Amino acid sequence: MAILPLYQAPHYAEQVTDWLWQAFGEGLSREFFHSIVEHSQTPGALPLTFIALEGEQLLGTVGLWRCDLITRQDLFPWLAALYVDEAARGKGLAGQLQQHVIAYAAQSGYEELHLWSACRDFYERYGWQYIGDGLEYPNTRVHLYRYSLCASAGDATE
Repeated sequence: MAILPLYQAPHYAEQVTDWLWQAFGEGLSREFFHSIVEHSQTPGALPLTFIALEGEQLLGTVGLWRCDLITRQDLFPWLAALYVDEAARGKGLAGQLQQHVIAYAAQSGYEELHLWSACRDFYERYGWQYIGDGLEYPNTRVHLYRYSLCASAGDATE
């Protein structure tokens, strides 16, 4: 299995667009998600989309975005749009995709990552810290998480 930037295999962009639209697109157009994917394929810039492949089989995707919650533009950057194909679920791929973005963000010099989720008790398993609730447009309460990328994160202090 390999995780790579979508710009290295852009022929998967339409499938990634469809996945994101189907998973996260309630009330939004497919064109909206197409625009996100299209503009997340510039090497060294944000946003970025990563994909997981087993041979030629697309298994999942995840993004590293500037902003994923319009009401919390003070937080930056974001792990966003994590999706694993149903056939690949239950095998730890969600954790591997998260770790890939975490490593990339740390190498890029960021000190922390953020994400939001409508559910609880999933991301905590991977070391994310719940930091409170936020508001997704237009009026949906979501849970906010932070992941520290500092070398000393998790070290005991006295």
